[in-house]
Amino acid sequence: MNTSRRRLYGLVSLMTLVWSLNYIVAKYALRAFPPLVIGPLRAVTAAVLLVPILLWMKRRQTKPSEPWVFKEVASLCVLGIFGITLNQVLFVVGMNRTSVAHAALMIATTPLQVMLMAAFRGQERISMYKLAGMGTAIGGIAVLNLAPGRTAQGASFFGDAFVFLAAFSFAFYTVFGKELARRHDSMTVNAFGYSAGALAGAPLLLWQSVDFKYTEVPWSGWWALAYMALLSSIACYLIYSYALNHLPASRVAAFSYIQPVVAALAGLLILREPITPGVATGGLLVLSGVWLTGKR
Repeated sequence: MNTSRRRLYGLVSLMTLVWSLNYIVAKYALRAFPPLVIGPLRAVTAAVLLVPILLWMKRRQTKPSEPWVFKEVASLCVLGIFGITLNQVLFVVGMNRTSVAHAALMIATTPLQVMLMAAFRGQERISMYKLAGMGTAIGGIAVLNLAPGRTAQGASFFGDAFVFLAAFSFAFYTVFGKELARRHDSMTVNAFGYSAGALAGAPLLLWQSVDFKYTEVPWSGWWALAYMALLSSIACYLIYSYALNHLPASRVAAFSYIQPVVAALAGLLILREPITPGVATGGLLVLSGVWLTGKR
C-alpha cells in the first residue's frame, strides 16, 4: 500500500472514529444545553462555517458552475428543513432518551432507508437479498426493543424511534438531494441545504433561547457543540466526499459497519452503558441486515 493510499485510509478511519464518538459527545452536550437548542444551534454553526469553505472552493475551481433555477432552490430549501433541521432536532431529542449503542444502530439503518426511498423513486430495484436484509434488520430492531434490560442501559422505545426518524429524514435528504447533485456538486448542495436548514431552525432556536442562560454553559458544553458542528458535520463530510472520489463506494461504506461497534464500546468505557445480550444480538442482526441490503 503506497503512502497516499495509507493516508486515505487513515482519513476514513479518523472519520469513522469521529462519527462513532459523536454519540458520546451528544450526551455531554445534553448536560449543558436543552435538546431543542442543540439541534438548530448545531445547524446554524455548521452553516456559518460551511459557506466560507464553499466560497473558497468556488474561487479555486476552473470549471464554471451550473446556474441555479428557482425550482431547484425551492426544492433544496424543503430538503434543508427536513434533512438538516429536522434531522438534527430528532437526533438530539432521541439521544436524550436512549443509549449510545441503540442510537448508533438506529443510525446504521440509514442505508436501508435510502434503498427503500430510492426504490420508491425508481432509482433502484429491490432484490431478494435486499428483502432478506430488510427482514433481518427489522428483526434486530425488534430484539433491541423487546429484550430485557433496555431501561437499565438508558434506552427507551421513544428514544430509539426519534433517532430512527432522524435517520429517515437524512435518508430523505440523501435520495432527493441526489437529483440536484446531478447538476451541482455535492458540496454546493450541502452548503445550500445547511443554510436553508439553519434559517428554518432559527425561530425554534430563538424561542428556546428566551429563558436559557448561555453565560452559564460550561466550556465542556461549548466544546461538545463545536465537535458536533465542526468535526461531525463539516470535517467528516469533506473526508467522506474526498474518499468517495478515490475509493469504491462499497469500500467506504464498509467502514460504517464499524461505527456502531466503536460507539457501543465507547459508551461502555466512558459512560458505563452496559452491552447486554439483547444489544449484542440485535446489533448483529441490524448490521447483517444492512450488509445484505448493500449486497449486489
